[in-house]
Amino acid sequence: MTKETTRNDNHCCSPLMTPEEVSAYLGVPVKTLYRWRQHLAGPRALRVGKHLRYRRADLDSWLDNQAA
Repeated sequence: MTKETTRNDNHCCSPLMTPEEVSAYLGVPVKTLYRWRQHLAGPRALRVGKHLRYRRADLDSWLDNQAA
């Protein structure tokens, strides 16, 4: 198994998620994620260079705090 194959196989389990992946995970549009970020609401996001990324643990923690 090559490094490339391993990376692709683990893509869904990556500790950092893209806005598109978070959008699918939460069931909200990507635009909503950006709006939440602008208003300091929503899950915590990180800048990796020029890219926005989310940690799965931060998403799950944020979701737990949203429970009524």
